[in-house]
Amino acid sequence: MGDMTDEIPITALKGLTDQEVEERVQQGFVNHTNNQTGKSVKEIIMSNLLTYFNLIFFIIAILLIYVGSYRNLTFLPIIIGNIMIGIVQELRAKQILDKMNIVNAPHSLVLRNGAQQQIVSEDLVKDDIILLSAGNQICADAVVIEGKVQVNEALLTGEADEIEKVSENKLLSGSFVVSGQCYAKLEHVGDDSYISKLTAEAKIAGSGEQSEMIRSINQLVKWIGIIIIPIGALLFYQGYFLSQETMQKSIISMVAALIGMIPEGLYLLTTIALALSTMRLAKRNILLHDMKSIETLARVDVLCVDKTGTITETRMQVEEFLPSQTYHGILNTEEELTQLFVDYSFAIQDDNATIHAIKEYTKTFGKNKETRIPLTITPFTSTTKYSGVVFKEGSFILGAPEFVMREDYELIVPEIGSYIKTGHRVLVLGKYEGDDIASELTKKVIPLGFVILSNPIRKNAKETFSYFKEQGVTVKVISGDNPETVSEVARCAGIDNAHKFIDASTLDTESKLVSALEEYTVFGRVTPKQKQKLVQALQKNGHTVAMTGDGVNDILAMKDADCSVAMASGSEAATQAAQVVLLDSDFAHMPDVVLEGRQVVNNVQRSAVLFLVKNIFSLLLSLFSVVFMFTYPLEPSQISLISMFTIGIPGFLLAMEPNKKRIEGHFLKNVMIKALPAGLTDVLAVGALVFCGEVFSLPKNDIATASTLLLAVVGFIILTKISAPFNRIKYGIIIINILGLAFCGIFLHRLYAISEMSKVCIVLLIVFSFAAESLFRYLSLGIETLDSFFLKVIHKKNDINK
Repeated sequence: MGDMTDEIPITALKGLTDQEVEERVQQGFVNHTNNQTGKSVKEIIMSNLLTYFNLIFFIIAILLIYVGSYRNLTFLPIIIGNIMIGIVQELRAKQILDKMNIVNAPHSLVLRNGAQQQIVSEDLVKDDIILLSAGNQICADAVVIEGKVQVNEALLTGEADEIEKVSENKLLSGSFVVSGQCYAKLEHVGDDSYISKLTAEAKIAGSGEQSEMIRSINQLVKWIGIIIIPIGALLFYQGYFLSQETMQKSIISMVAALIGMIPEGLYLLTTIALALSTMRLAKRNILLHDMKSIETLARVDVLCVDKTGTITETRMQVEEFLPSQTYHGILNTEEELTQLFVDYSFAIQDDNATIHAIKEYTKTFGKNKETRIPLTITPFTSTTKYSGVVFKEGSFILGAPEFVMREDYELIVPEIGSYIKTGHRVLVLGKYEGDDIASELTKKVIPLGFVILSNPIRKNAKETFSYFKEQGVTVKVISGDNPETVSEVARCAGIDNAHKFIDASTLDTESKLVSALEEYTVFGRVTPKQKQKLVQALQKNGHTVAMTGDGVNDILAMKDADCSVAMASGSEAATQAAQVVLLDSDFAHMPDVVLEGRQVVNNVQRSAVLFLVKNIFSLLLSLFSVVFMFTYPLEPSQISLISMFTIGIPGFLLAMEPNKKRIEGHFLKNVMIKALPAGLTDVLAVGALVFCGEVFSLPKNDIATASTLLLAVVGFIILTKISAPFNRIKYGIIIINILGLAFCGIFLHRLYAISEMSKVCIVLLIVFSFAAESLFRYLSLGIETLDSFFLKVIHKKNDINK
């Protein structure tokens, strides 16, 4: 396949000079793109400052100033504080991630001034000549000028076939090299490249799929944003025109209701929780290309792993080179066989862990002056699973025994079976009796020798897989190696049901592939396309799938998985395609990512309950006040006081607490089931208090103060419930907030409109406080019972349909 120009590293090409590079930089022909996945500093500031709800708060502040109610502007410092905290935390997270991205940035081997040098791919310019080899992602549109490569364009076109690219063939940015080596000249760089234009189109189409938590919060914010304007208008109309209240009183009541309906801290809380988790993971050498992967990994119930680089270490070593019983007749002595193996290793140019191990091993034998000169070279591909070299003595092949020997495989099992059963990787070196080794093998292969390789299992593999077993996460091992070998490695790593293995080459239909997923744990001899289909089949069955890998053969599956994890020591293309990159290539960090995800989702979910209680209460009480023609009883400053000590401060403190609980159910449903009983309790209790106030002709200031304190009582009841189980930190959070509320009520009572109450009002407050606790308990029980009933009905329907 080709002549010795395929061997590449030595070339007559010189590349650009420093002066030519500088000229292209001045002209703007640099490989910089504007399609960044993260926000810029300006975007972070604007996204926190220019929001819909901030506009509402601005209008509300103007209205309060207009009517002279300066006391009720107490919400403004909180809003400004929220904005500043959000900006600072996002900028801190960006700074850390930018530093890590520089470390993990793709690099290229470029020819300049006649010498080869490695630079960051973004520093390349138009007309640069780069050297591409297996595992490299093509960073800009280029044309091959020397050599030959197999390229996969699946990330661009969806087609998984490997395409051969030779001199004058075009290379599209975003595709990756599967095998071979070539020199290529860059034609379109930066924003002019194919991948940049695709990315720009994707940005116009939308910001991409969000995680369930973010999607749920966005839905909440969207619907609240839609309904607050008409409700606000109705409240003002009812108060000013129907109830004949003053302009000041009407606006104050409307503003109080609107502030109660706006979840001002929920989105900020989520952003900060994700930013802090990103920073904590960064300290453990875990880079997130996509923040939603934190939540996705926390929800994963099936983990697909490759053997090499995940279960085992990335390094491989040759244990021995074993002569086959049939090498006689082709070569006379063992020494000649060994020399053939050495010559083969010097000829082949593949860039992977296996070839590196072989070259390291044969280096000890030295290079014979009369080394065979290869006539053609066929690089290894994950589809054929062999490489080939043609010498004048004939065609020789090195690869996976099943693929090389085909129907004769059973003949060599007695010689290699014991090695396979002990988890060794075995390659066969054989002589091909045909002429063309580049296309499908049709002729007989005579086995000459066997390369016995070992791949040490990671020291902490057992502990890591044990963790996933405890968490109910099913592990599927998907590898291109011999299934029996992979099974033994998986067993040694402590993977459950590792003895259940199958050769994926026998799964020639999609139905066979799907049915095998239920029965088998280990899949060997899997092609890259099959890896992708296995992930897709698991997703169709309702599983959330994570895929780990480090090579180009894993990229298609990683692209389709719900969350993809790459080892930084693997191929550059894999690390750029992944959502999560383990920079120290230590698979033992996976539980860290899962635990971070659980902490974020569980804690934000818990805090969201507090925010939603206030929203439900304000919404329903607003509707009741319109229907039953009474003025909204609370002032904005009172709502701010309650929000600060029963929602905002405890919500943020609880969101920072470690939380290892497994995520169950759907975010929005979980939040609503807990928030609805408290919101209804608030509405019924305050509504009853307002009604009694009318009956006993109590002053409106008394009712407003009593309502504020009653909301505080219910707020601490719900805070106590969602904080269980308790520890010192949680006790401290509740006590601090009770003391803070008491301090403001006593010493800042004028600022927060807390007035003295009549004896009748105090009695009503005490009665309704006790009633609220019982009401909340029974409403919670009733809603949970209804939820369980509906779940049983749904399960029965599903069983009947099956």
